[in-house]
Amino acid sequence: KKKTGWDILKGHDNLKGKADLKEYIYRVSYRPFDNRYIFYEEKLVWRTVRPIMRNFFSNNNLSLITGRQGQVVGSMEWNLCFIVRNMTDFNFYYRGGGASFPLYLYPENADGIHGKQEREPNLNMEIVNAIASKLRLTFTPEKEQTEGTFAPIDLLDYIYAVLHSPTYREKYKEFLKIDFPRVPYPEGKETFWALVKLGGELRQIHLLESPEVEKVITSYPKDGSNLVEKLKYEGGKVWINENQYFDKVPEVAWSFFIGGYQPAQKWLKDRKSRTLSFEDIRHYQKIIVALTLTDKVMQEIDKTAKF
Repeated sequence: KKKTGWDILKGHDNLKGKADLKEYIYRVSYRPFDNRYIFYEEKLVWRTVRPIMRNFFSNNNLSLITGRQGQVVGSMEWNLCFIVRNMTDFNFYYRGGGASFPLYLYPENADGIHGKQEREPNLNMEIVNAIASKLRLTFTPEKEQTEGTFAPIDLLDYIYAVLHSPTYREKYKEFLKIDFPRVPYPEGKETFWALVKLGGELRQIHLLESPEVEKVITSYPKDGSNLVEKLKYEGGKVWINENQYFDKVPEVAWSFFIGGYQPAQKWLKDRKSRTLSFEDIRHYQKIIVALTLTDKVMQEIDKTAKF
């Protein structure tokens, strides 16, 4: 059925004669901890938001996904904060749209595919210079090991730490309900670097790139069909069918919210009636580690930050 801006017949016509359709396939962050693939063609995808999403074609970028509070579930705190490497589904969080803020911007070639070089930080340099002056540091567009310098990744990690502070979320909860989060300037060099370190740990945990997420804390002890049927959490066990379960799953991980989703539950619910592969089982175990570690790092951030 034809719709404005979305026409599968025109999309089909646009693809005629293309030698390799693989050039249209990209990874997309569909939900927290749930990466999938998208056939990224203008007439087949509703609202491609190309000016933003093209910055992830090379898979050499990061994006902070945040947003306004949107739908409030009970007394739930603001929690619209996650990090990805890919283009992102607008409903990433379910409640409130997930706005993507790329760390770097890339130039676009005539064919629509950007170059791999000449990227520039997606930062307000007036603010960056004010931070550099206050901390007596020198800003560099790319990360260097030179003492006395800081880079875009450091600012991202600082912001990521601040937005995961329980005290910050509580203190500014009324503002966070109606607008995008605002981040306080760093108070001093020592606190800045401490929060950069903690934010960097969280970033790697959420991207499942930290060595810590490989240290699984759960078990999957029973052989069987691996078919996801009816979910149930009981006594630290996440049952996926009558015979099989993940054991030693902490309550904090099972109940943890990111946006309107509880990733430990949502990931399995989205795979109902599907048979889990070895990679799926391993991935889910990493999610449980990541959520458990997130709670711990958030408490560390609160000990370090001063709001």
